[in-house]
This record gives sequence, C-alpha cells and structure tokens, in this order.
Amino acid sequence: MKREVGHLEKIRRMGKRLMACFLAISMTAGLSISAYALTTKEKLDKAQREREETQGQLSQTQENISGLQNELNSLQGVLNNLNDQLSEVSDRLAELEQQISDKEQEIAETQEALEEARADADNQYEAMKSRIQYMYERNDYALLEGILGADTISDMLNYYDYVDAISEYDQQKLEDFRNIRDEIDLKEQQLQKEQEELAAYKVQVEAEQSKVSGYISSTSGDIAQNAGQLSNAQAEAEAYEARIKEQDADIAALKKKLAEEIAMSKLASQSAKRDISQVSFAEGDRYLLANLIYCEAGGEPYAGQLAVGAVVINRLLSSVYPDTITGVIYQKSQFSPVGSGRYAVALAEDRATASCYQAADEAMAGVSNVGDCVYFRTPIEGLTGISIGGHIFY
Repeated sequence: MKREVGHLEKIRRMGKRLMACFLAISMTAGLSISAYALTTKEKLDKAQREREETQGQLSQTQENISGLQNELNSLQGVLNNLNDQLSEVSDRLAELEQQISDKEQEIAETQEALEEARADADNQYEAMKSRIQYMYERNDYALLEGILGADTISDMLNYYDYVDAISEYDQQKLEDFRNIRDEIDLKEQQLQKEQEELAAYKVQVEAEQSKVSGYISSTSGDIAQNAGQLSNAQAEAEAYEARIKEQDADIAALKKKLAEEIAMSKLASQSAKRDISQVSFAEGDRYLLANLIYCEAGGEPYAGQLAVGAVVINRLLSSVYPDTITGVIYQKSQFSPVGSGRYAVALAEDRATASCYQAADEAMAGVSNVGDCVYFRTPIEGLTGISIGGHIFY
C-alpha cells in the first residue's frame, strides 16, 4: 500500500513538472494553452467554423461592395449633373461678360456722341451770338441804311425776313442740338442702368458658379472617398476569397485525415488484439486513465466517462496502437487535453472524481459500452457512430 501511494505521489510530481514545462514552453513560444495540439477531429470542426465565419464576412463585404458601388454610381450621376450645371452657368457668365463689354462699348460711343452734340450745340450757340452781336451791335447803321434804302416795301420786308430767318434758324438749330443732347443723356442713363443690372446679375451668376464649383469639389471628394472604400472592400473580399480557398483546402485535408482515422478505426477492429487478461497494468495507470477521463468527459454522464476509458483500453488492446496506458495517452496529437496542458494540471492536482476512477476501474477490467471504438469526438455532419453524451464514438 505504501509503495502504491509513493508511486502515485511520484506521478503527481511528474504531472506538476510536466505542467511547469508546458507553461514555460507556452510562454516562450507565445502560445495559449488552449490553442495547442488539437486532434484532427477538433481541427476539422474548428476549420469548418472558421470557414463559415469567413464566408459570412465575405458575404457582408460583398453587400458592402454592392452598397458602395450603388452609392458611387449615384455620386457620379450627381457629379455629371453638377458639371452640366457648371457648364451652363459658365456659358451664361461668358455671355454676360460679352454683354457687359458690348454695353460698355455702347456707353463709350454714346458718351462720345453726347460730347460731340454738346460741342455742336455750344458752337451753334456761340455762332448765333456772334451773328446777333455783329448784326445788332456793330452793324446798327448798316441795318438801318438797308431798311431805309430799300426801294420798295417788299425789299424792306424781305430784308427783315432774312434777318428773322437767320435768328429763327439759329434758335431752331440750338433747340435741335439741345433735344439731341437730352436724348443722348437719357440714352446714357438707360445704358448705365442696364450696365448696373448686368453687373448685379453677373454677381449672382458668379455666386452660382462658385456654389456649383463647391458642390463639385465636395462631390468629387465624396467620390474619391467612396472609391477608396470600394477599393478596400474589394481587396478585403479578395482576401476573404483567398482565405476561403485555403480553408477549403485545409478542410479537405482534415476530412481526408479524418477518413484515414476512421479507416484506422476499422483496421483496429479487424486487426489482432489482446485479451484484457493479457495486459499487465503498471502502477499509476489507474491514476493516469482516471485523470484523462476527467479531462475528456468530467462533465459527461457516467456512460460517457466509461466510454472514454474504453477507447483508451481498446487502443491498448489493439496491435496498431501503443501497448501501454502511458504510450496510448501520450501518443502524439491523439488527446487534446494532453497537448493543451489541461491533463498535466489535472495530474498535478488529481482532479479526477470518484466516478472517473470508477470508469477507469471498469475499463481496465475490460468493460466497454462502445464496442471496439478507438476514436471519439464532438458530433459533425456525416460522422456516424455510437452517440453518448456530447460525443460520437467510432
């Protein structure tokens, strides 16, 4: 009894050392305990979940691409309309500038004509004054002699009519020039008013042009941003598609490996195997098996715990697996708790429950509720076998 207790204590110490070594390796490698050494079945399950997640991300990204493309098309339509508006406004502005230039030329010509009319009126006025002055100031005697020296009344009246006609002509001419000047003044005022109206309208058109240009700049910025987002989304979709291809390849490889495991299970059932009576268990095998059962099925009903123990013993009895409990349990990449470090923790603290020890005892006695099954995993589509608790045994 003391010898068995001492051996168990040795196994516990070994478990603590294993756990310490595993933790040190995990910390050095930057790995998490739960991500280490998954079985083929667990890798397949994980790969399929990740593939579904990636497909969901790809679908969402494709929806985003569709939305961004629609938005880009809409923005491009807005930009085209704005460019048309800007072209129209620019044409109107160019037309206005030409009208303003023509109006300025017309005003300049009108002002020149006005100055000429003013000058003509002034000249006519000065000429009239000179004639009057000559006739009435310097030539009073000549005028009197002309009147008195007339041979007939008719000649005298003709002389008066001539003088009066000259005076009337000057007055009419002066009045005509004044009317022309007034008309030119009025026309100049009208032209200036039209010029002011054109200038005011030009300010409005320039404001409209500036506004449309601002819209174009803003819309162009939105298009550039949208195009960038669309490009990123397309690159993201391509990355998801590449990842899905890789995941499909991984899943195919894992399925192939799982098929090989199933074939291995069939081979094991068809190969020679020992009888339980031919097995000599080492000290501590019960402890090792009970803690493995705890890690794999500690939360399962007792039938599930016994089934896990039976799988280990079935491998032990088969000629295609190691022939010791230690060899079976620590065979590379077979039991995930061994690779993850949970098994080392369980051994160090002897977490196995009484039911786990009972299941280990029954399994080591040759009891099996799963026949010759040598594998188990959580259920996946297409995998058939014996269903117990949360596992499929095959």
